[in-house]
Amino acid sequence: MNNVIAIILGGGAGARLYPLTRLRAKPAVPLAGNYRLIDIPVSNCINSDIHRIFILTQFNSASLNSHIARTYRFSRFTNGFVEVLAADITPERPDWFQGTADAVRQVFHHLEDYKSDTVLVLSGDHLYRMDYRKFIDRHFQTGADATISVTAANEADASGFGLLKIDRSGRVVEFREKPTGERLQEMRIDTTSLGLSPQEAEKRPFLASMGIYVFKKDKLRNLLLETQPHAVDFGKEVIPSALSTHNVQAYLFDGYWEDIGTIGAFYRTNIAMTLPLPPFNFFDAETPMYTRPRFLPGSKLLDCHIQSSIITEGCIINGATVTDSIIGIRSRVEHGSRLEGVLMMGADYYQTIDEMEQDLENGQPRIGVGRNCLIRRAIIDKNARIGAGVRILNEAQLQHHDGPGYFVRDGIVIVPKNGLIEDGAVI
Repeated sequence: MNNVIAIILGGGAGARLYPLTRLRAKPAVPLAGNYRLIDIPVSNCINSDIHRIFILTQFNSASLNSHIARTYRFSRFTNGFVEVLAADITPERPDWFQGTADAVRQVFHHLEDYKSDTVLVLSGDHLYRMDYRKFIDRHFQTGADATISVTAANEADASGFGLLKIDRSGRVVEFREKPTGERLQEMRIDTTSLGLSPQEAEKRPFLASMGIYVFKKDKLRNLLLETQPHAVDFGKEVIPSALSTHNVQAYLFDGYWEDIGTIGAFYRTNIAMTLPLPPFNFFDAETPMYTRPRFLPGSKLLDCHIQSSIITEGCIINGATVTDSIIGIRSRVEHGSRLEGVLMMGADYYQTIDEMEQDLENGQPRIGVGRNCLIRRAIIDKNARIGAGVRILNEAQLQHHDGPGYFVRDGIVIVPKNGLIEDGAVI
């Protein structure tokens, strides 16, 4: 893997994850109480012996820069690095990143500074565990100019992805971006040719692009800088146009993979981790997911009832009931409160005694969840203050709404980072 450079795409505004992206870059959104989205592709790279990694971003990148700088420090005796590349506004390139392909084009000159012949392009908002070495081996074995990682999809999900068809050798012969109706049905294939059982092939007759690519570096340079210098997106423009002129192959990934780019998908994926047998396993010692070491104390639970939940480090929970929830680092939950299906992201710091007393004098809730609250199906972002007696239930079943101090997206109530919900509020 010494000749491979990885590029993780995280430059979008993250509008589908708003308000979680209101104050942070999409790759910096907290995940599973202890991680951030960016930790998934970076950890997959490290576990695959790929240690030269660029992360592309352009919106609210301060928290992402901080997380990367504090987390991924390779030995000075290796050539490994994890580096954030923000969009550069120059006389030659006066625009922000316009899309996935344009983002790679704009930073391609940085790749020329490193000895490499292969470029791995990854997305920053997917949850999965993959050994990229197998992916890249397939790329080399077929002599491909580009290889797309694909997953078999059912009909209900297929229209949300770029779909492709392959010939007997695995070469991609057709690519359609999010087809529907008759155009969708035309993309059916026999996925037993890729190793699926007849039963699975019947359930999942479509090949969906995962937005993960391997390119020969010189071919990628040719596509982005010469033959398609104005193309802005890999899936919509670069890949479909390359099929007739380049050897584009498919690689089937048949493990767990989830696109968590929307609030609904993000919430469901997180809460699914509280199941007895979650679809994604963070408890894998052989291929761990890495994140920032914080050196926090163990959580303190006093007279609590905890069921099917994840409690991370440094929390203080007093006399509360927590069910089907994730409680993030440094969280405080006070006596009599009940959390059901709640993703609580925690806090960036502990308040001092003086700060908490000052909040009391000012009649302001301190960071965390106050006494006697009932919160159901909600996301509580970092450093949020939930007063005593608050009820967050969304009984009106709103799907999209902006309220005082909160948002509703996909039916999920979100209290944003540094948000404040006053005592006794009902949502």
